[in-house]
Amino acid sequence: MMKQLTTLLLAALPLAGAHAAPEAQLVHPRQQLVDPSLPAAQAEASVLAARRYASFWNNGDQALARAALAPGFTDRTLPPGRAQGLPGPLAASAFVRAAVPDMSAEIEQLIVSGDRAVVHLRFRGHFTGSFKGVHGKGQAIDFIATDIYRVVDGRITDNWHIEDNLAFLRQLGVIGD
Repeated sequence: MMKQLTTLLLAALPLAGAHAAPEAQLVHPRQQLVDPSLPAAQAEASVLAARRYASFWNNGDQALARAALAPGFTDRTLPPGRAQGLPGPLAASAFVRAAVPDMSAEIEQLIVSGDRAVVHLRFRGHFTGSFKGVHGKGQAIDFIATDIYRVVDGRITDNWHIEDNLAFLRQLGVIGD
């Protein structure tokens, strides 16, 4: 009973922080396709979860990640060295923002069907920080990522993702062409 109560309380806490960023301030998809057979509430909840998580990547607001991700969130394509669960994306965002403080993320496409949301993201910014001992000189950063989310009860429970890390590392000057 106590474990269930704790789980419910932990799940409710992130939603309170999410009200700091009204829906109008979240990243808007350039293109959005939603399966018309989905119940409206389910479709809206999936879109909102995807927009919250993209907005977290856009501005680094951890409350948005906490609101978007379920308490048992699992990264199904976990990069080596990244922590599982919520701590993983929080650390990854902080690490990338140390290199690209003005990083922004846009949703190029958002596709919702069943319990899945597919998000094609574009990241942009300038390398003015440091990354693995390399110091930026203001060079432009522009790379893409594609995520597949499983959304249950309006929260992302699972994520399968791929980023164009090769383009990112080349733009940073960490690796050559």
